[in-house]
Amino acid sequence: MNKRYDIIILGGGIAAMTAAIYASKANLNAVILEKSVCGGLVNTTHLVENFPSQPSINGMDLMDKVKDQVEEMGVEIREVIEVDKLVLEGPVKSVETDEGVLEAPVIILATGRKPRELDIETECEQIHYCAICDGSIYKDKNVLIVGGGNSGIEESMYLLSLGINHITVIEQMDRLFASAQAQQELQKNRDRVEIFTSTTINVLIEDNHKLESVLLHDANIDRQFQRNIDGIFVYMGHVTQTDLFKDLIELNAQGYIETDEDMGTSLPGVYAAGDIVQKKYWQITTAMNDGTVAALSAAEYIRKLNSSK
Repeated sequence: MNKRYDIIILGGGIAAMTAAIYASKANLNAVILEKSVCGGLVNTTHLVENFPSQPSINGMDLMDKVKDQVEEMGVEIREVIEVDKLVLEGPVKSVETDEGVLEAPVIILATGRKPRELDIETECEQIHYCAICDGSIYKDKNVLIVGGGNSGIEESMYLLSLGINHITVIEQMDRLFASAQAQQELQKNRDRVEIFTSTTINVLIEDNHKLESVLLHDANIDRQFQRNIDGIFVYMGHVTQTDLFKDLIELNAQGYIETDEDMGTSLPGVYAAGDIVQKKYWQITTAMNDGTVAALSAAEYIRKLNSSK
């Protein structure tokens, strides 16, 4: 049985939930479809310190507040829902899910990005992409951080606060890319932290799929060395989650959607917002801007459709 909405929002991150708030304000019947739980990448952030009105807040706590507001405004949220097929062309868009078919004249794509995975074949279960999710099990143990950007360095600080015994940070480039302040904070714990640039993983040494150590390669001096490691946390950037519609809509060479100033895509009635949109800066606030503009543009599009009937 088909169910009809004014707007279908695909994704449940900050861009999607902001779009839902503005859609509700425009008296439009919107639904959020999220394959996991709402919050997106912000859920994996220990501390958000650049959000207006919140000098410092846990990422998941922030997203819970936003979700509560969305629900209070009467927007339907469907979490842990599997999308099987999209139809984006034509006056009516449709989304086939494991819970039935949803239709709307407008769809907002806000599926976001996911962490880039470690390019090593292994069945080891000690490779992680979220310190908040998995860090607590490594108290008094040794971990390897892959990635020297802000995420890698800031999550290293969080892991230290959990009681991690020792952290080894590696960055494949010849310098760290985290902010100077973040690097200085981490260096205060130099007795528990060592940092290597121009360094990559050569081999994971396992015993019955359990990680025991890693063999690293330092390109600065062309040497290999070993570290005893209980777990690995990977922060090597992100890739767009566009598999559902990569053959249905124009993407650029990097896999991002190019939009106009109204967040419109190459298809009428299809808008995009958040981390899947090509932009210079990917921040919570820029994603919120996308969601705002996409919802307001969608409302205008629907008004024009209705007035032409």
